[in-house]
Amino acid sequence: MAKAKKSLVIVESPTKAKTISKILGTDFAVIPSMGHLIDLPQRKLGVDVEKGFEPAYVVIKGRKKMFAQFKKESKGKDNIYVATDPDREGEAIGWNIKSWVFKNKDVSRVVFHEITASAVKNAFEHARDFDLKMVEAQIGRRVLDRIVGYMLSPLLWKKIAPRLSAGRVQSVALRLIVDREKQIRNFIPQEYWEIEAELKKIDGPPSVDDGKNQFTAKLEKIEDKKVQIPDKEGSDTIINDINGKQFKVTDIKQREKKRFPDPPFITSTLQQDAFNKLKFSATKTMILAQQLYEGIDIGEEGPVGLITYMRTDSTHVAPEAVKEVRGFIGDKFGEDYLPETPNIYKVKKFAQEAHEAIRPTFVQNTPEKVRHYLDEDQCRIYELIYNRFVASQMTPARSLVTTVIINAEKIPVQRFRFNSRVRRVYRAV
Repeated sequence: MAKAKKSLVIVESPTKAKTISKILGTDFAVIPSMGHLIDLPQRKLGVDVEKGFEPAYVVIKGRKKMFAQFKKESKGKDNIYVATDPDREGEAIGWNIKSWVFKNKDVSRVVFHEITASAVKNAFEHARDFDLKMVEAQIGRRVLDRIVGYMLSPLLWKKIAPRLSAGRVQSVALRLIVDREKQIRNFIPQEYWEIEAELKKIDGPPSVDDGKNQFTAKLEKIEDKKVQIPDKEGSDTIINDINGKQFKVTDIKQREKKRFPDPPFITSTLQQDAFNKLKFSATKTMILAQQLYEGIDIGEEGPVGLITYMRTDSTHVAPEAVKEVRGFIGDKFGEDYLPETPNIYKVKKFAQEAHEAIRPTFVQNTPEKVRHYLDEDQCRIYELIYNRFVASQMTPARSLVTTVIINAEKIPVQRFRFNSRVRRVYRAV
């Protein structure tokens, strides 16, 4: 006879349920809620604007069967936990389950930012009450969405096209687009010209341009004044003045330049980098990141979350993760790539910093190690996140920048500049 499970755990998705069930073991029954169970009604405003904007929630069509399933699964259980995502949506989903399904029962809230054995078990050891401020924040967002959308969308249908929608996000985004379009239309183009000289060394040691004797220098100043060439006539005049003249090196300066690594990803920078490097839309990026967060079966270890929670505005990283990645960098790449103290990154002024930056849960799970268990797109996103995180705790890239000042044999003096950059130390990732 099968052993009775002592606790019920409710999460959002079947994938997350599978991963957490594997971690918690046989004493826990883990089931998915499949998202929100209640919402504002579809065919009316559902917000009493005369009574403090009080929302009138209803059960979402087709979700009543989940109420019955939850009640059935909770029979005989000593504990009921809600382990939905650690954001205001997850908090609201859990609170609604408690207040609509388990009105007279104790329900505990469990929060973790990565789905690993240690993080999940620690979260259950520190279960808490629901954070009503987060719940109210979600209700406020939903009410604002409904008021703006319900009032404004019909106007769009009438004036522009049917089936368009408006809301707090679309309205602000549209304003930004309109303002930018006005700037573009009001822009007055100004013509400018640049002059470059193709030069070749006629004596002396090999040039600073990686041993090549031919290089390009850009006209920078005329008589110590920054050159400004408004049209082709001005360009032709300067060219005629210096054409055929001898160019002489008058100064050579060398300096070391450092380029510090980028911080680990937050939601917005992950979406931007995935689009720029992989051509993934924001939606596709977040779907793939959600899959990596909820858990991937990686062989003997079973399902494990490969990255931390992917909805965040903070570049903060847990001290344990910093210690782990610094040890990894020292062992794999050597001490030359490891700064004396951990790199710390500033956050935006209004960042909420409710979660860590997006990072791999275990730095030992390299892209090469888990590649076999991921599809192509999952692997590309994971590699992007992994490399960014490891590089964020490495030493700056150092370059030797050589600047050569060249004057044309002509009065007034025409000054050209040539820059050469040679990497001294590369970041290994």
